[in-house]
Amino acid sequence: MLDNLNWWEIGGLLLLALLIFGDRLPTVISDGLRMVRNLRKMASNATSDLSRELGTDIQLEDLHPKAFIRKHLLSEEDEQAIRKPLQGVYDNLRADVTGVHDDLKDVANAADLRSGSRPSTATGNVPAPAPRVSYDDAT
Repeated sequence: MLDNLNWWEIGGLLLLALLIFGDRLPTVISDGLRMVRNLRKMASNATSDLSRELGTDIQLEDLHPKAFIRKHLLSEEDEQAIRKPLQGVYDNLRADVTGVHDDLKDVANAADLRSGSRPSTATGNVPAPAPRVSYDDAT
C-alpha cells in the first residue's frame, strides 16, 4: 500500500498527523483500527449468512456477479454451450487480425526507407525539397 513512499515521506505524514490531531492521535488511530475490524467482521458475517442461506460455500471473491453466476448457477455443460458459438467468432476474428497484421508488415517492409531503397519519381530522380522562404525575404 505504501510502496511508493520513502521513509522521509512517511515521517512527514506522521509529523503532519501529529500536528493536526495533537494529543488525540492515539485515540484517532485506535478508532480507525476499530472501524477496520468492524468492517471486516461485517463482511465476514454477510458472507457466512449468504453462504448459509444459499446452502453453498461462498467466498468474498465469489460475490462478483459474473463469478457468482459461473460458479453457482451454470453447470460446466451450460458454460461450454455458451462458449462454443463465441469461440468460433473469436477464432475467425483472430485469423482476420493476424492476416491484417501480416499485410501491414509486408507494406512496412516494402516502404522501409532504412533498407536503402528509396521510392523514386517517374524520371528516376529524387525531387529536391522546396526552398524555404524566410520572414525577411517576404517583407
